[in-house]
Amino acid sequence: MSEQSAARPEYRIEDLAHHSGATVRTIRAYQDRGLLPRPERRGRSNVYGDSHLARLHQIADLLDRGYTLASIKELLDAWDTGRGLGGVLGLVAEVQGPWTDEEAARITRAELDARFGGAPDEEAVREAVELGVLERLPDREAEEYLVPSPQELAVAVELYAAGVPLPAITGHLRELREQVEHIAVRFLEFTTEHVFARYLEHRPPTDSDAAEAATMVRRLRPLAQQTVDAELARAMRILATRHLQLHLSSDAPPAKDDEPRPVPLPADTIRAVQALVGAEGVAAFVTAATEREVNKRTLDALTANALNSHGVHKTT
Repeated sequence: MSEQSAARPEYRIEDLAHHSGATVRTIRAYQDRGLLPRPERRGRSNVYGDSHLARLHQIADLLDRGYTLASIKELLDAWDTGRGLGGVLGLVAEVQGPWTDEEAARITRAELDARFGGAPDEEAVREAVELGVLERLPDREAEEYLVPSPQELAVAVELYAAGVPLPAITGHLRELREQVEHIAVRFLEFTTEHVFARYLEHRPPTDSDAAEAATMVRRLRPLAQQTVDAELARAMRILATRHLQLHLSSDAPPAKDDEPRPVPLPADTIRAVQALVGAEGVAAFVTAATEREVNKRTLDALTANALNSHGVHKTT
């Protein structure tokens, strides 16, 4: 082996696969898509170097962060043309970092059962894992779980102790999560339009723009939670007071027939209607659909009565 080759490790494709954790087939696919440079040809052999190994680690890291192969190619092309990737990776790390100061905890199955009355409930544990309230920890002598948000688990414990059944707690969490995710989407759309659009106008963004955007994420990170906390406190004060007054009043008038009354609809139905007419048109759409169904049934009943009065019988 020459001094040059001794200083710079060289790999056959099988060795590169072993050191990178990728398969030989995956490495060749990356080469075909332009994600990985072609190897150096030495006689009848293809030789890879540390730059190929580093590139494979970069691709694996970006895949773990949720990037598609197409977007990874754009980022790597930017890197190869000298535009830099450090700022972009810093922005990705900032966005994917923790959005709360809360630290995860661990809990054994015995401790979990004890907090919820002492009786094991496999269905409740399965739902908690599905919702991400618990995460199974493998390879443990005792059954143990990671708790990403101890506060969220503590809320469930308190609600259960107050008499709320576990299925009702998980159902409430599913509904609440959908509504909170809607708020998060609106906040992202708002900040992207008014703040981040100028940093993200290039695809991928320049290294300096990405670094500035990462700084802005750190500044704006607390704002979403602070806004929601303030608005939730305001709404709870107003609505809880109104709710209490309603229940304490001994002479509250019954609802009149011509007064509007709230009717709960499944979340899937609301989402489907929103997809058709937008959030602003949901109420009008539901009202129109209800009136049409009522009118249809009224016409059907009138037609049936008319046929019966004339001695005409419907056959099937």
